[in-house]
Amino acid sequence: MMRNAGKILQNFNPSQFILLSILTSAFLAGMVLPLFSLFVKAFQDSSGVFVGFANYVSYFSQPALFHSILNTLNVSLTTSVISTMLGFAYAYALKRTNIRFKSFFRYAALFPLFVPTVVHGIGLILLFGRQGILTELGLVMELYGRTGIVLAGIIFTFPQAFLMFYVTLHYADGRLYEAADSMGCNALTKFIKITVPEIKYTLLYSFFVCFTLAFTDFGAPKVVGGSYNVLATDLFKQVTGQFNFNMGAVVSTLLLLPALLTFVADRMLNTNNYCEISTKAIGLKVHKNKLRDGIFFTVCFLVVSFFLIFIGALVMNAFTNFFPYDRSFTLEHFEFGRAAGGMQSFVNSISMSLLTAVFGTLFVFIYTYLLEKGKGMKHLKRLGRLLSVTPLALPGMVIGLSFIFFFNSRSNPLHFIYGTVIILVLANIVYFYAVPYATAAGALKKLDKEYESIAESMRIPSWKVFSKVSVPLSLPAILEIFMYYFVNAMVTVSAVVFLYSADFKVASIAITHMAGAGNMAQASAMGLLILTVNLLIRSMYELYLHSITKRRMKKEE
Repeated sequence: MMRNAGKILQNFNPSQFILLSILTSAFLAGMVLPLFSLFVKAFQDSSGVFVGFANYVSYFSQPALFHSILNTLNVSLTTSVISTMLGFAYAYALKRTNIRFKSFFRYAALFPLFVPTVVHGIGLILLFGRQGILTELGLVMELYGRTGIVLAGIIFTFPQAFLMFYVTLHYADGRLYEAADSMGCNALTKFIKITVPEIKYTLLYSFFVCFTLAFTDFGAPKVVGGSYNVLATDLFKQVTGQFNFNMGAVVSTLLLLPALLTFVADRMLNTNNYCEISTKAIGLKVHKNKLRDGIFFTVCFLVVSFFLIFIGALVMNAFTNFFPYDRSFTLEHFEFGRAAGGMQSFVNSISMSLLTAVFGTLFVFIYTYLLEKGKGMKHLKRLGRLLSVTPLALPGMVIGLSFIFFFNSRSNPLHFIYGTVIILVLANIVYFYAVPYATAAGALKKLDKEYESIAESMRIPSWKVFSKVSVPLSLPAILEIFMYYFVNAMVTVSAVVFLYSADFKVASIAITHMAGAGNMAQASAMGLLILTVNLLIRSMYELYLHSITKRRMKKEE
């Protein structure tokens, strides 16, 4: 007993325990308690009286509302299947063929991540609308409704699928393919027997992620959905149009279902199907095949060409007087005036994104460091890790509505942040937390444990090890987290659509309002400003990584 107690005390660091307890409490207050308020609201009437499942019965008994569930499932399934197939084909082209311009194709595929989803809808209108560029060339389609939502969903989810397959295909063991070649296997046999098994879990995960993103997206359906209702637009109408917060809470819980499915799939795939790359693995040598390379180059060329035409349409709409009728050059659309907050909304977005990136990065890295490197605190760490992966299953609109219920309560001591930039920053930090946490955890796990052991033997404080060793060695990951938070805070619509105030509008919401009012030129101009800022941040990050690579190469020489 005494020996066990001594070990516990030896592995106990009071300052780390206090800090981890404070940060965990902040996490609970910023995520769990608001979600609890949301679930309580779903089982109450407008006067706060408990009514059980009456709200759910009322929702499903309305044919129009119930039909929106079927619509959402329809577009989400279609989007996830197409995006997963296209993302795999694109990644396969870059990792398993000898096509040219691979670097350009890789970066071009990420374009949709740098603009709000509402801009995807605007771009489709400029291309396929009644006076659209491609419509004028004879490519006519009924854009508004299911078709428009699916197309916008594919644009939105394609980069996510591509990145997942790109990483998976990167870590291939060339020995398997060499063995198959020696046995005389043809390309189709190798694909079915080797490639498919190595990507099957990514295939499933990509489908779940794309399905969830399409299921919960609000921006594009708001612009090109027309009368084709989906759950996200239903939630918006219930809250902002009818002020029916209880029914909004009901819809929010329905939006959680596919996200929870993705969360469970993520835990299962990462826990039960994890395998390490063998130290004996060799790189895959891609053999020449002109027919294969020609086909996959065409796929990449068509995808990137569409994105370039998409950007070109935004540029033409933003810099011409009245596209397509008056194509004379002008800059007046960038003046904005007072439309939906004007230029101030863009400045507000940059301020909000910088605050999100700074405080989000600080919280994520410090919290993850305590979870990965802190001494003892077994149960507290377990709770912290569970909280850290939970945001993966939370749609932005659900977070926003739960924040209204929790922080707008007069009895809440944190009520003062409601209607300020603080609540927007907090919502963004929670909404985008899961990916930065995984990035920080991956970076910290790579650090040698001997640093802590040596510091402990020399009685060096843990904060010095953190500041002098962990932070410098993890700087690329820290900057990646900063960039991720900044870019996503600039483009998000769903996380802030319920939380912005009249005094602090942000650019993504301004674009939504401009598009709703028919000011497509100003919406395009604002979208280009967001794209420019995000590309600048990404370029700075890539230049930093390039400089690090050069330094390492010089040291090795």
